[in-house]
Amino acid sequence: MTPTTDASLPTWQQGWLSSALHLPSPNFGPRPEGVDISLAVVHSISLPPGAYGTGCVQQLFTNRLDWDAHPYFEGIRGLQVSAHFFITRQGVVWQFVSCDERAWHAGTSQWCGRDNCNDFSIGIELEGLEGGQFDAPQYQALKDLCQSLAAHYPLTHIAGHEHIAPGRKQDPGPGFDWAHLQQQLQHLPVQWPSTVPPNKP
Repeated sequence: MTPTTDASLPTWQQGWLSSALHLPSPNFGPRPEGVDISLAVVHSISLPPGAYGTGCVQQLFTNRLDWDAHPYFEGIRGLQVSAHFFITRQGVVWQFVSCDERAWHAGTSQWCGRDNCNDFSIGIELEGLEGGQFDAPQYQALKDLCQSLAAHYPLTHIAGHEHIAPGRKQDPGPGFDWAHLQQQLQHLPVQWPSTVPPNKP
């Protein structure tokens, strides 16, 4: 499992962000033809839950997780999922799937009357425990990533997994500071979940 990166490349190359660590996942597919990539979905994940820096998230997204390494893994044995990006507690950005492709992160979901959010969204996982707090380097990296995405794709919405799959998912949860992210990105013409109060200059 050796990630690659090449800062000498253009910022984007075939859906890959040059500044991220690249670790391609086999868990992806084509987007529907002509779809607009308009939604960024924020998730949270840690494996085992609450343990950070284990490398298990990277292993899960590349189908290399040792299911017998921890009792928790038995409950997700055989799961094949991916996200486009994963941001560690230190703010390191990993990329697993080209943003031009469809990653497997949202599951059964709906946003603004559209089903199957995987078709038109980019999935961003933050290393963290559902409902827990997140670290300053993660917010900085997420801000920079959203700015890069908005400059390259027709991004019009940013939401959480909890917003696109209410009742089924609760991440990133109440520990995530949506108002702070909104303030960081106030210059972007994007819409936020209705539970996020309007930003005041």
